[in-house]
Amino acid sequence: MSFNELIIYHHLSDDCDVLKCLSYFEEKGKLRDQDWISLLLRIAERYDLHDHLFQSLLTLLLAQHENTFTLLLERKKDVSFQLKKVIMHDLTIIYNYFHYDFSYLDDLYQDLFFHFPQSKPIINQEIHELLCHLQMNLSQSTSVEEFYEILYNHYIQYGVGKYGLNKAFRYNDGKIIPIDHIGNNTLNQLIGYETQKERLRANTEAFLSCKKANNVLLYGDSGTGKSSSIKALLNEYYKDGLRMVEVYKHQFIFLPQIINELQNRHYKFIIFMDDLSFEDFEVEYKYLKAIIEGGLEKKPDNILIYATSNRRHLIKETWNDRNHDQEINNNDAKQEKLSLVSRFGVQIMYIHPNKQHYLDIIDGLAKTYQIDMDIEQLHTLALQWEIRNGGFSGRTAKQFIHMLLGKK
Repeated sequence: MSFNELIIYHHLSDDCDVLKCLSYFEEKGKLRDQDWISLLLRIAERYDLHDHLFQSLLTLLLAQHENTFTLLLERKKDVSFQLKKVIMHDLTIIYNYFHYDFSYLDDLYQDLFFHFPQSKPIINQEIHELLCHLQMNLSQSTSVEEFYEILYNHYIQYGVGKYGLNKAFRYNDGKIIPIDHIGNNTLNQLIGYETQKERLRANTEAFLSCKKANNVLLYGDSGTGKSSSIKALLNEYYKDGLRMVEVYKHQFIFLPQIINELQNRHYKFIIFMDDLSFEDFEVEYKYLKAIIEGGLEKKPDNILIYATSNRRHLIKETWNDRNHDQEINNNDAKQEKLSLVSRFGVQIMYIHPNKQHYLDIIDGLAKTYQIDMDIEQLHTLALQWEIRNGGFSGRTAKQFIHMLLGKK
């Protein structure tokens, strides 16, 4: 049996090096052991494989492969007897290769092959642990049926492909692509703003529970944690199926295409729009209005829009907006500008912290980064920094802490 005989899992990868690596078992005479190990090491660097390299590669391919079976489980649908029969055919092949006996390799190769170290910094601890756990469970399986059950449970809980393995995405050149480098902050690490965080949590949890939820606008002073609050939701609710796609203002014309792709997946998506505002001459907000509410096509139930802005009404207003000389139907012009913000059912205001709140943020960050300094000295330096660097805000506090860390 060979990988070429796979049916549901046919064509495990689009990467030519990976396909060549898998063909090693059919072409042992053509691909020498040292050439294969060298190829596998290059693949390991590319995909951050570790420990048992070949098992690590197969685990990644299984977690990424979108097919009839994996997408069915992502959508929480039942697997028919007929489909399972074909799946078991494929998994028998994969199981045998997963447990392939490589003891014939030279000791030099085995040391690399079975105990390859983590070569890159861990970007996302949660996803790293997820793949490690899946690899460990699959390696400990003693039958094809057990192998199937492990994969079944994984796909049911986490789904498959890029949306199963990643939390955050952006739209680029007509594609939704993963964002690898994201922070690990949680809402609990954002000191203060308890009422704001509770409203944000409540709406998000209702959304994840398939209850009615609203689009959210976080507005107010800069540097107060609006964007950080939304990003932190990913780390709290990723395991509950939350995913986030960042879309920029100039991409609003592509929102129908983005939504069309997202609506077919069994995840809850937040389309994140950071620092949202419009000048008088910008018309992109009209695309957003139609998407949120007003167009013929209904926005899917698995998608919400969360935005941040320093402006309460999003669209720039001038004194001319109150001057009847510039607009015959002045009230119509005002309603046009206010109609976008009214489409956000939850509007949460963030304001600059007072002195005590600012110092509480300093204390919390100092504890997080393990800064050992007399508290009075810490507060004195923090207040001096605040005077010269933009006033009381969470951003100013974080910049102060980074300054202290840079002097260590």
